[in-house]
Amino acid sequence: MTAVAALLGTGAEPQGSAPVSFAPKARRVVLDTNVLVSLYVFADSRFAPLRARIERGEWQAITSEPCFGEFRRVLGYPLFALTDAQQQGALVAYAASALQHRDAAPATAAALPRCKDRDDQKFLELARDSAADWLVTADKALLRLARRDRLCGLFRILTPEAALAEA
Repeated sequence: MTAVAALLGTGAEPQGSAPVSFAPKARRVVLDTNVLVSLYVFADSRFAPLRARIERGEWQAITSEPCFGEFRRVLGYPLFALTDAQQQGALVAYAASALQHRDAAPATAAALPRCKDRDDQKFLELARDSAADWLVTADKALLRLARRDRLCGLFRILTPEAALAEA
């Protein structure tokens, strides 16, 4: 069952939703939770072009059940004081434009460095396993890995600002 189907509590995709079409060479991106909150909760105007690129299919956002589940969990934090409707709206908006990656890591998957924050490891694994071009994050622990260049040849870790500058 896809994240969208699970979100809606059915075994089928939502009826009446327009299929998302992607450009043939869409950049494959994994967005971590802090970026998703900026895009789908706070509608941070600095990153509106990032969301627009995803919605136009220039960038293909990739998620997995663990990553989508973290987004769902974070939306419920009392700090954000989001109503159920606001949480649902953010989840549906993201799920409508994200590709659900379901495949397990191949037996010959490249080794990844261990992230200091265990909750961030799933984003590294998703970027590797889905052949993402970029992992877009503002997380300091993930950005430290990028500075050490320990992911050479797999994918790049970029801030939202850097991703937009390169697009």
